[in-house]
Order: sequence, then C-alpha cells, then structure tokens
Amino acid sequence: MAAETLKSGAGAGGAAAVRRLLLDNGALTALIVLVIAMSALSGDFLTTDNLLNVGVQAAVTAILAFGVTFVIVSAGIDLSVGSVAALSATVLAWSATQHGVPVVLAVVLAVATGIAAGLVNGFLIAYGKLPPFIATLAMLSVARGLSLVISEGSPIAFPDSVSHLGDTLGGWLPVPVLVMIVMGLIAAFVLGRTYIGRSMYAIGGNEEAARLSGLRVKKQKLAIYALSGVFAAAAGVVLASRLSSAQPQAADGYELDAIAAVVIGGASLAGGTGKASGTLIGALILAVLRNGLNLLSVSAFWQQVVIGVVIALAVLLDTVRRKAGATPMAAGTGSGGGKGRQAATYGLAAVVTVAIVGATSFLHGGNSSSANPKVGLALSTLNNPFFVQIQSGAKAEAKKLGVDLTVTDAQNDASQQANQLQNFTSSGLDSIIVNPVDSDAASNSVKAADKAKIPVIAVDRGVNKATVDALVASDNVAGGELAAKTVAEKLGGTGKIVILQGQAGTSAARERAEGFAKGLKAYPGIQVLAQQPADFDRTKGLDVMSNLLQAHPDVQGVIAANDEMALGAIKALGSKAGKSVQVVGFDGTPDGLTAVKNGTLYASVAQQPSQLGRIAVDNALKALQGKKVEETVKVPVKVVTKENVAGFSG
Repeated sequence: MAAETLKSGAGAGGAAAVRRLLLDNGALTALIVLVIAMSALSGDFLTTDNLLNVGVQAAVTAILAFGVTFVIVSAGIDLSVGSVAALSATVLAWSATQHGVPVVLAVVLAVATGIAAGLVNGFLIAYGKLPPFIATLAMLSVARGLSLVISEGSPIAFPDSVSHLGDTLGGWLPVPVLVMIVMGLIAAFVLGRTYIGRSMYAIGGNEEAARLSGLRVKKQKLAIYALSGVFAAAAGVVLASRLSSAQPQAADGYELDAIAAVVIGGASLAGGTGKASGTLIGALILAVLRNGLNLLSVSAFWQQVVIGVVIALAVLLDTVRRKAGATPMAAGTGSGGGKGRQAATYGLAAVVTVAIVGATSFLHGGNSSSANPKVGLALSTLNNPFFVQIQSGAKAEAKKLGVDLTVTDAQNDASQQANQLQNFTSSGLDSIIVNPVDSDAASNSVKAADKAKIPVIAVDRGVNKATVDALVASDNVAGGELAAKTVAEKLGGTGKIVILQGQAGTSAARERAEGFAKGLKAYPGIQVLAQQPADFDRTKGLDVMSNLLQAHPDVQGVIAANDEMALGAIKALGSKAGKSVQVVGFDGTPDGLTAVKNGTLYASVAQQPSQLGRIAVDNALKALQGKKVEETVKVPVKVVTKENVAGFSG
C-alpha cells in the first residue's frame, strides 16, 4: 500500500532504512518521482495554477476510486461506477431543470439513484450468486442505457445552484478539490473506524471465516456496494458541475481509472488490503501523468502507452516491496506508533519532494521562451479520419507560418478535453484552437482561457455560453439537408431508407440528424424504416446495418452521419451497395472518396477537413497578433459523387 505500516527488521543501516522506506511506500515513491521528473522536464508544471489543475483533474477519479476501494477491499469489483455517475447526474439535471423538482430534492434523487444501483449490484452478487464482474458489467450497460433514455441522447443543462461545485472559492481554490478531500476523509473513517469497514477487511481476507464468525456477509455486501453507488453519484455530480451539463456519455471508461488508482495505491484485487490514502495517491499519479504529458506535448497515442507502462511499474514496485519481506496491515489495525511512523513518512516525503523540486526549478529559471507563437489544438478525437485530416491541415499551416502546435486527443471524453484545455491555459499558450467534444461542456474551460486573455478559435463545432474569437466550421445542418436531398433524388423521390446516426450526445450527431430530418420533409415519398446510432464507428456501422437488414431487407437507401459508418454499412450490404442500395456518407474522408470512385458509396457530403485545420491555425495567429478575424468562417460543403470525385482535393 501507499502508506501502510509495515513490520520490517530492526538494526538496518541508514541506506537500508531509506531503501525500506521507499519500498514500503511504493505508490508514494512513484508519485514523488513523477512530480520531480515533470518539474525537471517542464517549466510549466510547477506553477500554482497547474498544481490546482492536477487536483481538479484527479478529483472525479479519486471520488469514484474511494467507493471502489470499499469493494476491492472486500474482494469484489465494480465496473459500473462510471455509468452510475453519469446516470445520477442525468437524474439530477433532468428532474431539476425539466420537471421543476426543487434542487435539494433533485440531489437526493441523484444520491438515491447511486444507492439503488449499488443495492442492485449487491443483491445480484450476494443473493443471486453472480460473479461481481458479471453483475457490475450488466449494471454498466443498464445505467448507461438509462442515462441515454432519460436525456434522449442530449446533454441537459445543470442547475446553477449545483454548478457552483465546479467553481472556485476565493477565486483560486477549486471546489472539486475540497469535495475530493471531504469524500476521502469519509472513506478513511469508514474503513478505519466503523463496523462495516472492519467487515470489508474480514470478508476480503477470508469470506468463509467471516461468515463462520457470525458476520452477516450478504447484508454487508449490500451495504458495501450501496456505498460504492453513493460515491459514484457524488463523482457524477462533481463532473457534471465542471461541464455545466449532465452528459449521458460522461465518465465512460472511468471505472478502469478508478480501479487502477485503487490498485496503484496498494490494494490487492484478492481483497483484504487497501486504504483511502493509497487510493488518493493512485489517483494523483494518474492525474500528474496525464497533465505532465500534455505539457510536454507528447503524442496523444503515445500517452496511452506511457500511462499503461507507469501503471504496471507502480504495481510492480509494490510487488517487489512485498517480496522484500514487508507485511501489510489492514487500516485501523495498526498501533499508535505505526500511525506515528505513517505520519512521519508523509512528512518526510513532503520535505524531500519540496527540496528536490525546488532545486529542479532552477533548470528552468534562465530558459528563454520560444520565439515562435505557441498554439494548442484540442481535438475531440483522433480515432476518426476526419479529425486526423483536421490535424494534418493544422500542422501543415503551422509549419508554414512558424507556429509551435501542440495537439491533444480527448478520445470523445468531454471531461478529458476540459482537463486538456485547462492545461493549455495554465501553461501560457499564446492561442487555443478547440474542436469541442460537446459544445456545452467546453464552455467553462473556454471561459477560463478568455479570462486569461488567450484567444480561442473553435473548429467544426461551436462553444455555447462562452466567447470565442472565431468559429471555423461547415454547416452540419445544411450538410445534413444536402445528404437527404442527394439520396432522395437518386431514388427518384420515393423509396425506403435507413439512417445511421452519430454518437448520442455529440453536437455533430444532433445537427446532422436535424439536417436529415429537414431535408427529407421535401420528399414525402421517402419512407424512413429505422434510425439507429452507430457512434461514428465503422465496425458499429457494419453491425447495426447487418441487424437492420434482417428486419428491413427491402431497404433502398442509407444515410450515414459520417463516412466511417457508411463504409461499415457498405460492408454489410455487400453486392447490394451502389446497385440496389444507394449509400450517402458525410465528411469526404480518403477512404470515403475511394469508395465513391469505386461506386460502392454513391456520394459523400465533403467538409474539406484539412481546410478547416488550415484556416483555424491562420485565424488563431491573426487573433494573437490583434488582427481582425471574422466571427464565423464558413467552409463550404460539397456533394462528391463519381462524376466529380477526381477533381476533389479535400
């Protein structure tokens, strides 16, 4: 564990004592090394604003992880916490803003939602005898689905009175950090000072022995998973407050970060060990790592590799410690002297870290800033050829203009993008370009950049409730209308079609769907057989189209909200594509244009993404230099078919 009291041999020399101290506190050692390394490598890391950013970015993961700690200590697992967090926040926003429920009662409903989800998990595991992995995996799907059903796939504005949880106190102290500390203290108290906390360790150590000793194991498991649900609900409310909206797709994958934080912090997946302090350190390690890699402009793809390696090394260090002869003790079972040594360990760690970090800060004291303007490009994802082309156009223009361009990939996670934008702001970039995951969720981060007098350019999607210097975009609604018109005219104004929608909750999916609906109104002879989301993904497009063909074998046309889904649909259609079934995509990606040339894709509504990236960088530099920029720069869309694809450059 990160700060366990361990029984080690006496009489060791000074060097051996230091070695033992490091080994006995594996996660704490890893955190210190990371802080020192990031301070040495980046002069922007060791600033007050950035350190507060790290705290804010760790908050949601830490709160989730505190709840997961209870479960893992009792030899269970909870894969549902991310989805339960999203569902709880959605229930709060939906009840308070759309149904007039008093905010206090709405908060109670959100917490009750978390408890209910936890109780269902506990019941399935304790009484239904389902493995924790299966029971919580099922809840992951159910909770996410309910969140999408309640919100109808769109973000819901958060009540202003609750949104203050995402603000700061006194203009500098972030409220999420305070909430994280409070929830951590509650978790530590539950683990170390309560009957249920002792029960967790007993069940995790030996469930059968705990049962034979008179412990009501089934009822305790109900309570343990209910507690995990409470912490998940709290994390969801804090996350939604930061984003000013309840996002139905929020916290997707956060359960893995939460489990990683608990394990890095020294808990064993076999149960019986774990502490709240270790979990906090694990969450901070993940936050420091992501923050530092952003500041160092490490490729978004390599960041995933580095994070995985560091997680493995942190846990490996803990394994080495255990093999070295240390004997971990459960929280609440140590002696007073042990607790004193624990406090001394934290104190020594703080002193050593401050001393070394202070020394490394001199490495950056004389550094002169780069003569080139520094611009950050925050993309919603690099998992899609359209956004890869935006990046390519932006990089080419940056090289031409002598601009240092830093690119980040939010992986379609609005919270992760908020973190990246905060890092851009705290590191003092000259200008920021943002392609929002969600137009509402990016608002608070853009406001912070505005406050810091950093010009912000939005690309492809706008930012709501915040001021940007320019919006460089195609008109998604107009493009959707063009797509509908194209397929309808190809079918002669009558026919049966299906629509493959984008990822629920994203502004691009909503706007393109709106355009499809508007365009089809002019063609009453066109019958829409089905509309299903395929998440802008080629594989999902293949699967969804295959399923729809079973119910609607007579389909004559397909409209897809991007080329990737269209290409998946073409694969499902086989020889029908381009012959008996006409497919229209969106974006004009290289693979899409190749399919147009081959005749399997009838048309693509091309947005010229490389042009979007180029123009965005050009406007970012103009805004930085104080030159006039247009408030909205429209890049025209173009319907590309086999007849004109040869002359289209993208």
